[in-house]
Amino acid sequence: MPPKPAQSSGLRARLRALVHEVGKFGTVGGIAFAIDLMIFNVLLRNGAETLTAKTVSTIIATTIAFLGNRFWTWRDGRHTNMARQYTMFFVLNAIGLGIALTCLAISHYGLGQIWPALRSPVADNIAGQFVGTAMGTMFRFWSYRRFVFRATDAPVPGEAAETGEPPDRSVTPSSSSTR
Repeated sequence: MPPKPAQSSGLRARLRALVHEVGKFGTVGGIAFAIDLMIFNVLLRNGAETLTAKTVSTIIATTIAFLGNRFWTWRDGRHTNMARQYTMFFVLNAIGLGIALTCLAISHYGLGQIWPALRSPVADNIAGQFVGTAMGTMFRFWSYRRFVFRATDAPVPGEAAETGEPPDRSVTPSSSSTR
């Protein structure tokens, strides 16, 4: 049985909102990633230890990502306690950092013992910046959206009226296509 037109248009609206939200998250993340990459490589060239360089670059990039996500990506979410949000953001980002550091450590210190080419700056960038960051980013999007910048109680415009169902808060109202 095909879905009712109201159900499919509600689904399309949620999908468009999700794509818009992911786009904003990706833009903020891209800027933070560029800052992370630049600082990581500057620190490596200046003699910093690999994991220390990655930790410092990630902390700086995280601060910028928090501000971008709070004031742009999820600006219409619940913002009742900025200190709680900031702390939760950093805790979840630390888990994301742990994912990236694990990828880097496995490549550099684990596999690098077997194949020395994996101890090079190029290999460190691939393992830490690309593989680790990609895996950490998937975790971050899900966790920030779920725990830090939760949706407000307002429904996506027109959705509840069309379907007669309560709003699905898996997509935040801030991500609607009106921005």
